[in-house]
Amino acid sequence: MGKRIEGFEDLDVWKEGMELAKEVYSVLKNCKDYALRDQIHRAAISVPSNIAEGFERQTNKEFIQFLYIAKGSCGELRTQLYLANELQILDNQSGSVLIDKCRKISSMLFNLIKTRRDRF
Repeated sequence: MGKRIEGFEDLDVWKEGMELAKEVYSVLKNCKDYALRDQIHRAAISVPSNIAEGFERQTNKEFIQFLYIAKGSCGELRTQLYLANELQILDNQSGSVLIDKCRKISSMLFNLIKTRRDRF
């Protein structure tokens, strides 16, 4: 049996979301396209933030809703990263790594949503 989840900080998907947000900030620290950079930052921050907010809500239904919002933010972030790649704001290597991390987090969120729907 896995370790007990006592706070959102114990969720692997939240930890991955935090790492992704930090990497996004690091990779874009010299980006001069402020509008796109800020939008990417907001989407990246939204992923772990919505996981945390949902966890702190009163009901499982609310938690699931916030997990869906986090998943949506993950898709938004992926789209913005594709655009940053196309515009050569990101190099292909950095863009690909971040996009893959978004896909992984989206999959983790899908699995957590399924678990919360089926077992709680």
